[in-house]
Amino acid sequence: MDFGFTTAAYVVSAILIILSLGGLSGQESAKRAVWYGIVGMALAVAATLVGPGAGFWLLSLILIAGGGAIGYQLATKVQMTQMPELVAAMHSLVGLAAVFVGVIAHFEIGRVAGIVEGGGSTKELGTFAALIAKKSAVEINILRVELFLGVFIGAVTFTGSVIAYGKLAGKVSSAAEKLPGGHMLNIAAAVISVITLIWYFNTGGFFPLFIMMLAALFIGYHLIMGIGGADMPVVVSMLNSYSGWAAAAIGFSLGNDLLIVVGALVGSSGAILSYIMCKAMNRSFVSVILGGFGGPAGEQMAVEGEQVAIDADGVATALNEADSVIIIPGYGMAVAQAQTGVAELVRKLRAKGKNVRFAIHPVAGRLPGHMNVLLAEAKVPYDIVMEMDEINDDFPETDVAIVIGSNDIVNPAAQDDPNSPIAGMPVLECWKAKTVFVSKRGQGTGYSGIENPLFFKDNTRMFYGDAKESLDKLLPMID
Repeated sequence: MDFGFTTAAYVVSAILIILSLGGLSGQESAKRAVWYGIVGMALAVAATLVGPGAGFWLLSLILIAGGGAIGYQLATKVQMTQMPELVAAMHSLVGLAAVFVGVIAHFEIGRVAGIVEGGGSTKELGTFAALIAKKSAVEINILRVELFLGVFIGAVTFTGSVIAYGKLAGKVSSAAEKLPGGHMLNIAAAVISVITLIWYFNTGGFFPLFIMMLAALFIGYHLIMGIGGADMPVVVSMLNSYSGWAAAAIGFSLGNDLLIVVGALVGSSGAILSYIMCKAMNRSFVSVILGGFGGPAGEQMAVEGEQVAIDADGVATALNEADSVIIIPGYGMAVAQAQTGVAELVRKLRAKGKNVRFAIHPVAGRLPGHMNVLLAEAKVPYDIVMEMDEINDDFPETDVAIVIGSNDIVNPAAQDDPNSPIAGMPVLECWKAKTVFVSKRGQGTGYSGIENPLFFKDNTRMFYGDAKESLDKLLPMID
């Protein structure tokens, strides 16, 4: 196969991946969009295997089979509640790949330079080395800058994603933590990276590249450690963007146009999503990138009152008498795998002629779109799943609001307490409904560790227990 076929296949693959990203913007088109992405990626891999520089067939097939087997195991065993940490783990692999490719490219540049300076032949070199041999001195310097940036972005993405995985999986504290010196340490590491870039550009030695790598690994670690659990959905989105730019950097180093295009698509779409989510949380986009948020600015307001419990019979009575109901799902619903029970509750209430809708906050759960996927999985009609801006004004005319496993996205402290870690974040104003039922395991503060005054309000009743078990008790009482 010639280079023309590979180029044509890459163009088709890029178009399919663009269609995939575009289709993911809507629930109805998302399933078709996933198939676009699968076909596009399969075509890209096939075109690479049979294109210029093809070889190492046995090794390639072994690696593809091994990766496919691991992917299949993950797809069949990982629960929906584990998807956020799985995504973070995948981002770390992209970052690590960028580091490896950059380091290998560095040594290839040195090897080719040694052959050329020694008067040796470059005819028997591999595809990548032969590409390097054709470059001028200026182009080699540009390649060095490209691989340097690729290693930097990849290293930041790798350690940042590992810490994000740890926070999401509960293996690392979800609290915002910084080493003594805080942002000054990040600034120092960034300055070191700039100095080593100049050093590397002038000498081409491995030592400055290695020093930068260590600094970048520290930056990724320290940035994400400094972000609290309440902001992790934005972090996952931002790391998605980083992984895209890391892939684009790999593409520049390898001279692969498809990697550049796809990496830029993922990087830009991830950055746009992060910006949208920052607006939804009233956060500064620059602060997200720099890891400058996630902790309170002062002493938080004390919460007064007590949490009043209610049983399934009391909730059923209120629902049977209500005309309008809004359900707010959160990560707790995913943990309990209660989405099927929620869907059945909705079906029964709608059959009685009640107006039932869902209110979805942009950062509900720990991954953008997490709740939408769960509700679609339970076959909840798309037309009753509303975004925050569409439904927030309807709470004052709502008889019952049901909060299932949510905390920060329904926390009035975001509006009332300037020292709250989520101060200024737009939230679902469910407390304005006539009655609020909160399905919650216990009286703890939840993943982010932020107290919620909603649970203590006069019109709030706490429906304690596992969400799935609570719904199993409630459903037979809805007549």
